Amino acid sequence: MKQPLAYVHREAKIADNVVIEPFVTIDRNVEIGEGSWIGSNATILEGSRIGRNCKIFPGAVVGAIPQDMKFAGEETTAEIGDNTTIREFVTVNRGTKASYKTVIGDNCLLMAYVHVAHDCRIGNNVILVNSTQLSGEVHIDDWAIISGMTAVHQFVRIGAHCIISGGSLVRKDVPPFVKAAREPLCFVGINSIGLRRRNFSNEKINEIQEIYRILFLKSLNNSQALDYVETHMPATKERDEIIMFVRNSTRGIMKGYFPE
Repeated sequence: MKQPLAYVHREAKIADNVVIEPFVTIDRNVEIGEGSWIGSNATILEGSRIGRNCKIFPGAVVGAIPQDMKFAGEETTAEIGDNTTIREFVTVNRGTKASYKTVIGDNCLLMAYVHVAHDCRIGNNVILVNSTQLSGEVHIDDWAIISGMTAVHQFVRIGAHCIISGGSLVRKDVPPFVKAAREPLCFVGINSIGLRRRNFSNEKINEIQEIYRILFLKSLNNSQALDYVETHMPATKERDEIIMFVRNSTRGIMKGYFPE
């Protein structure tokens, strides 16, 4: 349903049952899937791809060109998966030639004033709380929760099932399944509550806890700790996910726990 007071470019591809409220602007080369709702004064710019059953709240801007001096007008996209909610005044920039797209997965919630910069990759079921700011080419894996007023440095990767404390400065990679807090950001435990909510068993949580005890609390460097884990702990999906994350980290991972 298109409001007569909205502007929708004739080349935009809008599913029949999309609701478009007054004063919305939808540019050319935009696709919006069925069941989505676009709130008043939202702006959906060229290159946006919005999935099914999404909610875009008033004042949000999706698909603006990157705030990157190297951007040269190349054709890129900002892609948003199904069932994702983008609250008031969120900004999602499209990609650059680094990857040609910014991607937000399914079932995500981006609360008010979040910024997602060019070429970010956000997985499924991710929550970005109010005023979280992501620099370019940040990767966030499934089920992560980034609390409010957090700033994430460019190229950082945040692993699956993490929770990061509000007001954090994230300068290093954050491996999966952990809680991260303090300044500088460091390991403060396993995200056991989140893992139980997602049906991880106590045995599995204890296994993850033991891996991070070895990695962060045994006075070993990362290479020594990973070798120890591979030698002394049976191979599991979670064990291998942690090992590969740490080994493939280009920025280095955050520090282990230290007393206040």
